[in-house]
Amino acid sequence: MKHIVVRNTSQTPIYQQIYDQLASQIMNGDLKSDQLLPSIRTAAKELRVSIITIKKTWELLENQGLIYTIQGKGSYIKRHTQIDLDDKKIELVKDVFLEAISSVKSYNLSKEKLMEIISVVYDEVN
Repeated sequence: MKHIVVRNTSQTPIYQQIYDQLASQIMNGDLKSDQLLPSIRTAAKELRVSIITIKKTWELLENQGLIYTIQGKGSYIKRHTQIDLDDKKIELVKDVFLEAISSVKSYNLSKEKLMEIISVVYDEVN
């Protein structure tokens, strides 16, 4: 597990911050198939968050098909093909855009204006 950054001042819940970073590491191949994740207690201690937060994160990762758990042994990165991972990336990005666009539509911006804003913000991030 690479470096995970938790921002206590963020509007995003901590479990979601951890999930997003781990999901990204899995989908980008930084975490390999069948790699053992730290125990819930170890991850909680390392990230200085509650065990409940990590448990919720691990459950979300498992529900999304990114990890699997063997009782008494731990949680592991699930084996995926690159096509599976690419499909999951698209699915996750669609979910993010669906939520954001639903919120943005209340401002009555045109699709073209929204695409322009996305382009500008995307360039600012890189």
